[in-house]
Amino acid sequence: MKFLKVTISLVAVLFGIVTLAVGTSVLFGVDPGYTVYRPLLIYNTVMGGVYVFAGLLIWRNLKQSQYLAAVIFSLNVIVLIALYLLNSGEHLIAVDSLRAMSLRMVIWLGLYVGLKWLSRRES
Repeated sequence: MKFLKVTISLVAVLFGIVTLAVGTSVLFGVDPGYTVYRPLLIYNTVMGGVYVFAGLLIWRNLKQSQYLAAVIFSLNVIVLIALYLLNSGEHLIAVDSLRAMSLRMVIWLGLYVGLKWLSRRES
């Protein structure tokens, strides 16, 4: 059980660090090779910090981190739906952005499911 808890925590923290690093670099001028939708870039960069916080919270409070993972997953679903709606309108969202948001959604669903399973096994 401890190995799974450490693994989930590390995935969340490392994913957050990578998200922060990439988002910050693009905010400071690095060209990712496609058109960036700035509100999404800012959202993802901020969420990178939230991902790190969630990963650290897993160590301290499994129940609270489970709720936070559900909130993160839900927010990512909402943003992904909004992106698809915007993409059908006047804004053109890069396919890479849609894929990256889908990946975030899948990762946080997996982390939530892992935390839920772990919580049930520990109780």
